[in-house]
Amino acid sequence: MAGHSKWANIQHRKGRQDEKRGATFSKIAKEITVAAKMGGGDIGFNPRLRLAVDKGKGVNMPKDKIDNAIKKGTGELEGVDYVEIRYEGYGIGGAALMVDCLTDNRTRTVAEVRHAFNKYGGNMGSDGCVGFMFKHCGQLLFAPGTDEAALMDAAIEAGADDVLTHEDGSIEIITPPYDYLSIKEALAAKGLTAEFGQVTMKAENETELSGDEAVKMQRLIDVLENLDDVQEVYTNVVINA
Repeated sequence: MAGHSKWANIQHRKGRQDEKRGATFSKIAKEITVAAKMGGGDIGFNPRLRLAVDKGKGVNMPKDKIDNAIKKGTGELEGVDYVEIRYEGYGIGGAALMVDCLTDNRTRTVAEVRHAFNKYGGNMGSDGCVGFMFKHCGQLLFAPGTDEAALMDAAIEAGADDVLTHEDGSIEIITPPYDYLSIKEALAAKGLTAEFGQVTMKAENETELSGDEAVKMQRLIDVLENLDDVQEVYTNVVINA
């Protein structure tokens, strides 16, 4: 048993991300373009592109936007040349933060990210300062009340790395990052549909914050996520209401 507040915290974070859906389209388009540029435009042979397209479909991104983003990556349409950068640092109470960016201007991006850290109580660190605290993996969360035995058997058969049962009754499946979609689809085929899923950088250990510290940390996360060049913000913080 682990993570007593897992269900509430992931639902809270998902809700905040859904509120930003309009901005999400442009960020996912960047991700699709970069994935297509690096590995080609065929999702059957490009796992990263398949994940990015699935993410777009998950927020009802229009098909023409997805197709155009792929074409920009493969050179069929003119597009911007983006580079990937990851910044690491600390938030309120020493909580770990990793900030993944896609940018066409490194100078602008690092200045904006550093400013956000400094203004909102964080501290931008050196490369690798918190990266070791996270694991690149797929994550599927099932609601309390899900048949644990059936889910565990199906997950193991599909090739999942781990099955975690939390104190709140939710069940979390951890997968290899590029097997995430195939495992998700295998479980769904058996009637086991996740309430929430993503490929993420999962914190190995969590830092709990509440009260004023929680409010300040959420503000820092929101400011970072709202930066145009920021794709994802990963943290080990658990916000207690």
